[in-house]
Amino acid sequence: MVTDGNGSRKSANNGKECAVGSTDGRAVGRRTFLRSAGGGAVAVGLAGCVSVSDDGNGGGDGGGNGSNGGGGGNGDIPGTIKIGVLAPEPANNPIGGSIVNGAKLAAQQLNDEGFIDGTTFEVVVEDTKEDPGTGRTKYRELTQGQNVHVTTGVFTSEVLLAILDNIANQRTVHMTTGAATPKASKRVHDDYERYKYHFRTGPINAYELGVNMVDFLEGKKDDLGWESVAVLVEDYEWTGPVQQALDERLADTGVEIAMKQRYASGTENFSPIYDEVESSGADAAFIAMAHTGTPAVVQWAKQQRPFEFGGIHVPMQLPSYYEAVSGACNYGVTQNSATPQSEVTEKTVPFANAYNEAFDSYPVYTGYITFDAVKQYAQVVEDAGTVEADAVVSGLEESSYLGTAGTISYYPKDEEFAHDVIYDREKVYPIFQQWQDGKQEVIFPDNLATADYAKPSWL
Repeated sequence: MVTDGNGSRKSANNGKECAVGSTDGRAVGRRTFLRSAGGGAVAVGLAGCVSVSDDGNGGGDGGGNGSNGGGGGNGDIPGTIKIGVLAPEPANNPIGGSIVNGAKLAAQQLNDEGFIDGTTFEVVVEDTKEDPGTGRTKYRELTQGQNVHVTTGVFTSEVLLAILDNIANQRTVHMTTGAATPKASKRVHDDYERYKYHFRTGPINAYELGVNMVDFLEGKKDDLGWESVAVLVEDYEWTGPVQQALDERLADTGVEIAMKQRYASGTENFSPIYDEVESSGADAAFIAMAHTGTPAVVQWAKQQRPFEFGGIHVPMQLPSYYEAVSGACNYGVTQNSATPQSEVTEKTVPFANAYNEAFDSYPVYTGYITFDAVKQYAQVVEDAGTVEADAVVSGLEESSYLGTAGTISYYPKDEEFAHDVIYDREKVYPIFQQWQDGKQEVIFPDNLATADYAKPSWL
């Protein structure tokens, strides 16, 4: 069952139960979790909920118009609107699982309420496996094989960059809900007519993620007491713009930069790096980590290093992470789009509760954003009276949609970050959470704070 956010209970997935765990419905073991979380992933199952195709086929891109679909519906709106979802390993990766579940819950609610008279929303899922080549194949399968009207999802920036030309060729609207590279928005800005079909519903792009880190440090430096930091950034595509923003803006906060290191992708042993942090005398490690986050935080806690730990840590965003790492993330701080208890908007908590009721777990950030993307797309289609791609592009450009992660509107085509979600305190502005005794307590911004910052007990 799911709820519509107003206390009304509704059936999910046509009455099917959705098991969270392995694909046979059993709970995922801690070892499986940690193996996945080491790559920025945690096991989340969707048994009985989605059908992920085993293989994608399809040749070169054709000139689609994003208006395929069955008969019926309302005017130029087809009887079935097909939403293509690109997600990494949704059966055992919480990022991909949340993308899929967020889309499915949005579609279920739209269908239950009869949002567009005579039209049903259908979710079609393909597994990108976080691989660029696979992503291209699966994108073609959705747009050419399945004839979807819109695509959404994509977690890794490498996959998004790999499919941008496919999106342009197919002329089918894509709403990114995970990958952060600003190279996508630069394509829209530089060649609007070709790349205008790409929008980033969230998160904010990677450069602005770094800006937000600086905003946090400047806004909370008195409470944190961090007079100096060691900047640690993993070497992946998404962190390049984050590091650029830190390089350009961090010194303006008055906080000393004791050291900076862009460490190798796939790093598992953080002891040498932490020895350097200690030698630098930094009060905290100021981090940007996803794929390497679990070994980093576990070793920091286990070794009780004499510095604090916070920034962007994607695995720590997962609500079940504390139990999965036996509390090793306690006192760790991370940026996040929302938490199950944070009232980012009036829709945040009702969505988190509905998601938990449907899937027996709470979403990670991609779940909130994908839910918002599907709902915003549906609103634009209803307003436009068509699924024709150019009309939807115009509708999204004019849209201001109150979602679970903020008010979703997009930078115009002549702005640097064209078609990216707007970063602004009154629109979309990430929170910072700290794990405190098993709870994701919000410590920034102040108007959403649920607790004060707490220093690690061993310091």
